[in-house]
Amino acid sequence: MRVGVGSGNPVKRRAVERVLESSQGVDLAEELDGDPTTVAIESVPVPSGVSEQPTGHAETVAGAENRAEAVLETGEYDLGVGVEGGVARFDGADELFLVMWAAVSNGSRTGRGAGPSVALPADVAARIDDGAELGPVMDDLLDTTGVARRGGAAGALTAGRVDRADALSTAVAGALGPFVSELY
Repeated sequence: MRVGVGSGNPVKRRAVERVLESSQGVDLAEELDGDPTTVAIESVPVPSGVSEQPTGHAETVAGAENRAEAVLETGEYDLGVGVEGGVARFDGADELFLVMWAAVSNGSRTGRGAGPSVALPADVAARIDDGAELGPVMDDLLDTTGVARRGGAAGALTAGRVDRADALSTAVAGALGPFVSELY
């Protein structure tokens, strides 16, 4: 079975690998009509079709879905996985949050899942509200480059207590639910 991850970001691929590798030999092969010993997971850089800084849950979900579908459009994969980070607000909370969404598609069915959400500090949220992107804001704040390709904002904002790959894998595991659970 070939699984394409709709991104060139190694953290997103690692998140998918964690979920699928932890599932191999359980029900994954049977549920997905594949052999767990031959699962190949590949990065497939595709556009998200949404803004560089998705804002709101709807745009973030759309980015994940677009990535999953774009992978399948290549005609080379059995499953397409899209992972998208964005910023959004929640009813009942004043803060702006980092949010994570994933979509898994086989072309006829799509599952969606969300990862943990982390409140952004007020000064970071203000810069995002003014039109900046979270990755570059975090790079500036931490005086580094490439935070999004390593621990991400979630890791920085929790002093490493939230590992970005683990957080994204939670979203991927949720999106995989309709493919591996009889409850759907």
